[in-house]
Amino acid sequence: MRGRQQDSPDPKGSDSRSLQNKVASLAALLTSGRSYFRERCLSDGVWVQRPEELLKMQTSFPPWLCPALLFSLCSIWIFISPLLALPGASEYLHRGWQRLLEEGESCADCLSEECPTPRGCLAGVVKDTCDCCFECANLEGQICDLDNTNHFYGKCGDNLECQLDMGDLGHGEVPEPQCICLSGTAICGSDGKTHSQICKFMEVVNAHPEANLTVIHEGPCESAPQILSPPYDIWNVTGQDVIFGCEVFAYPMAFIEWRKDGTDMLLPGDDPHISVQFRGGPQKYEVTGWLQIQEVRTTDEGTYHCFARNKFGETVATASLTVLTPDQLNMTGLSLPKPRHQLFEDDEESEYGDDYY
Repeated sequence: MRGRQQDSPDPKGSDSRSLQNKVASLAALLTSGRSYFRERCLSDGVWVQRPEELLKMQTSFPPWLCPALLFSLCSIWIFISPLLALPGASEYLHRGWQRLLEEGESCADCLSEECPTPRGCLAGVVKDTCDCCFECANLEGQICDLDNTNHFYGKCGDNLECQLDMGDLGHGEVPEPQCICLSGTAICGSDGKTHSQICKFMEVVNAHPEANLTVIHEGPCESAPQILSPPYDIWNVTGQDVIFGCEVFAYPMAFIEWRKDGTDMLLPGDDPHISVQFRGGPQKYEVTGWLQIQEVRTTDEGTYHCFARNKFGETVATASLTVLTPDQLNMTGLSLPKPRHQLFEDDEESEYGDDYY
């Protein structure tokens, strides 16, 4: 999982600063108006009667306006004074995180009988921040608290541990703590299915409590092959290459064979333009086989079968190949499928190497 990008300038913080500047300007105007009011209207609690300004006051600033101006100034000041004390968005968030970090959330007396019952918790339950009520634990891959507290992101569930993900970080990214499963060993469940590890098995257990699933043993369940990704129908033009793929899960590992309708011979046989390749993966206890036909001919057209077998059984999947001549392609108005020059990249190795052949 990639870490998150470092914080960038907050546009909301910029808007907050703009609002504060406007409010501060208004406050300055009000302060000037209040001084003007004191000079023109009040002096030691009595009305000002200055002969040289008496005519001006009578025409532009009548005495009866002073009480109304006083009331307006006080009302506006009471409204904007709290706004002047508001911190910016980034400062507010910093204070909030700092308060949570230093003080924590206040916890009242624990009344467990009033706690709600958590539901749908695939990773199990953990105690909340106040160590009182149960709540859903974090799943594998979710962000968590490294100090095993429950203040910010939460605690990991059973068989999980909060670790820093230091791999696959891009430039400017910082690692994030996430829940990691403590075991990578496959599990055979009482449902007869192989689960990749204990954490995935427990997710199934918690999702279906009515099934009462249990662990039969560590390691995969012995089973007949299952074709996870069958070959698909293909069409192409003479002279082009085509590839069929077949991905199979089984334990013990399955053996894959390719056949074509109308022939008893296993492919590739002695035909030099047909080849077969296999490798383990892409997941544990899986094997993938490919059938490649180079420079297809019209005689290659037909139905091909992928057989997968082990000592517990056999399964099969089929796909058809349609071969057109260039003249037939022109009549259809179709475009050629994208070529695949190789079965898989040379530098891309199976996740599990040769251990699963």
